[in-house]
Amino acid sequence: MGLITLLYSDPSAFIILSTCLIFSLCFHEFSHSITAYYLGDDTSYRMGRANLNPLNHLDPIGTLMILFIGFGWAKPVPVNHYNLENPKSDMMKIAFAGPASNLLIAFLVLLIAQLFDLYDYSKIIVPLYWINVALAVFNMLPITPLDGSQIFNPIISKYNRNAAVFLSKNGPNVLLAIIFISIITNIPILSYIITPIISLITNIFEFIISWII
Repeated sequence: MGLITLLYSDPSAFIILSTCLIFSLCFHEFSHSITAYYLGDDTSYRMGRANLNPLNHLDPIGTLMILFIGFGWAKPVPVNHYNLENPKSDMMKIAFAGPASNLLIAFLVLLIAQLFDLYDYSKIIVPLYWINVALAVFNMLPITPLDGSQIFNPIISKYNRNAAVFLSKNGPNVLLAIIFISIITNIPILSYIITPIISLITNIFEFIISWII
């Protein structure tokens, strides 16, 4: 279900979740843009995407989908690969910058919460953490148009070109099919895929933080 259901049942939760999600999505897209800028492409920078202004990053339809369906997207950051010195590797770096930024936020949230014992603020800390980890893992799936397609498809292509071509051409259809099947059957297919990875990342973060503290 979309976030809109919380607006009536728990308005404070709606505000907190919406704020955390908007910030996380904007930081994700900002990271793509600023990485592209430092790698030589200023296309998105000139379009005002190298900032955290939600008006520059949120997609109207994607936002409505989040509100009413529970799944949506922000505006993709445009990149002109002709401006990059090493287009293939640089595109992988730009793609990875988004999920990496979400993992960084999640790690810092968990670290600061433990360092300063901020669990009284769990209504903010917990959603901010889980939203960012989930965004990172979801976007790393090797399905077009997700970031993972730019990162992993060149690698997949080396071992199975047909699989890479299929994921590249049919990725959006596969993704939409998974979403609609999940809605119709009420079976959270994506959750089954990404939850074990999220748990692994959380365990790694907790181990690192316990070592730091």
